[in-house]
Amino acid sequence: MIFGVPCLPPISTNPSPREPQAILVLGGSPTREKFAAQFALQHPQLPIFVSSGSPEEYAEYVFDLAGVKRDRIHLDYRAVDTVTNFTIMVTELQQRKITDVYVLTSEFHMPRALVIGKIVLGSRGIEMHPVTIPSSIKSENPAKAVRDGLRSVFWLVTGS
Repeated sequence: MIFGVPCLPPISTNPSPREPQAILVLGGSPTREKFAAQFALQHPQLPIFVSSGSPEEYAEYVFDLAGVKRDRIHLDYRAVDTVTNFTIMVTELQQRKITDVYVLTSEFHMPRALVIGKIVLGSRGIEMHPVTIPSSIKSENPAKAVRDGLRSVFWLVTGS
């Protein structure tokens, strides 16, 4: 504690590359599930966590069509935004002792996802390996990354 403010846990900065143990797909576009299904075929041993993506029937259809076994797919619909994609899923990843995870999202969304993921996942020692999905949208307002970075720090300090 410094000046009455709790110190933040260390953010993961592991310099040695490790192999990811899971795939985390940030919901927001059906394109992300389609990309994730193809990506999952290249990594057949990894479980796939989709956070607040497409409706369950459609998501299962996309993965079935690609030939991804359903026992690898974990659909979670509790998140309402990018910050809660991470704050909800970090506990699930930690319980499964996952220390490295591929994070899949759209190109325009990745800068903000990196800010949030480094804070939230990094605070629990989980290293993120970004995988960018091409998008027709090239960028989003950088203020969103600042806002959500602050929200992530608030989550770290308060736990909510």
